[in-house]
Amino acid sequence: MKILQFIQKPQLRGAEMFACQLSNHLLDMGHEVTVICLLDGNAKLPFKGKLVNLKRPLAKRFFDVEGWKQLAKYIKENKPDIIQANAGDTLKFVALSKLFYRWKTPIVYRNANKVSDFITSHPKLVFNKFLVNQLQHIISVSELCRLDFIKTYSIPPEKTTMIPIGIDAAIIDKTLSEDVRPYFNSAKVIVNVASLVPEKNHEALLRITREVAKEYNNIKVLILGDGKLRESLQQKIAAMGLEDHVILLGYRSDVLSILSNADVFTLPSRIEGLPGVILEAFYCEVPVVAYNVGGISEVVRNNETGWLIDKDNEGEFIAAVKDVLVNTTKTTELKKNANQFVQKEFMNDRIAKKFADAYTKVLNRKSAV
Repeated sequence: MKILQFIQKPQLRGAEMFACQLSNHLLDMGHEVTVICLLDGNAKLPFKGKLVNLKRPLAKRFFDVEGWKQLAKYIKENKPDIIQANAGDTLKFVALSKLFYRWKTPIVYRNANKVSDFITSHPKLVFNKFLVNQLQHIISVSELCRLDFIKTYSIPPEKTTMIPIGIDAAIIDKTLSEDVRPYFNSAKVIVNVASLVPEKNHEALLRITREVAKEYNNIKVLILGDGKLRESLQQKIAAMGLEDHVILLGYRSDVLSILSNADVFTLPSRIEGLPGVILEAFYCEVPVVAYNVGGISEVVRNNETGWLIDKDNEGEFIAAVKDVLVNTTKTTELKKNANQFVQKEFMNDRIAKKFADAYTKVLNRKSAV
């Protein structure tokens, strides 16, 4: 198959990273894959194939006739069998290009969220339904997210598939970069990997840290990610007297190195799909404490593969972090369970075959019409 993977821009965020990893495995399977970026960016993506950057202006993200025409021209010249849109503005851009310029290539949308959490008005619902009607298939990251998508947009279940996110097998280099090594000296280290946006709920993580630090004065919380809330979070860290405990590290290319040395991985998000970083923590044998939102409960099984906490129950979250740090026997058992689970169910070589099968079904359905 000739496949186009459409992403927001070159950036080290979950949707882009997984799209590139998936594309590498599809290449290894003998498919022809091109990754297309909507916007420009500075990150070096982990993709070994052809990368095309449309470099569309952000100011035109809501109405970009020239960009839609540019994509239509690329599709006409290169004749892909299928296009997968991956998060951000990609669904809107691809769907409107197809609507305006009437190209026939089927669109698959990878849904990585519980979409109803993002519907904040009736006009938004109506517009999103309009876009969804341009799609031939939706692949959701978890069963909860799949069912939510069906209910929210009233689409036939047969147009949907659940395929989870996966991770690449890797030899973990635990050697720490010089800039982060001091944080691990005689300290308990909590790691959070998430963009600095409201739904990731970093303010709750600060409150949790403040309480844990009362008992563990040497605690360090390393937050890997960046975003529009960075400045306000830095101010809150100072206001709460947490400068010695919480460090904003920004986007990193050495996530696995840092994560593999952590004592705990925490994710107090209010909204999620199925975060790949949880699977990476499992792979690195790092205990996970997370709120029960989105599809997280499909991988974090309480007292089996991690600590699953009811959303916004900060008291239980604090208790769980302390339990990880104190109860070493339980922590060791859960880490082992989680590692076995991820290696059995969530490795990208197997996940890529499921995507290829889904694409084939879409193409067979198209040819049967």
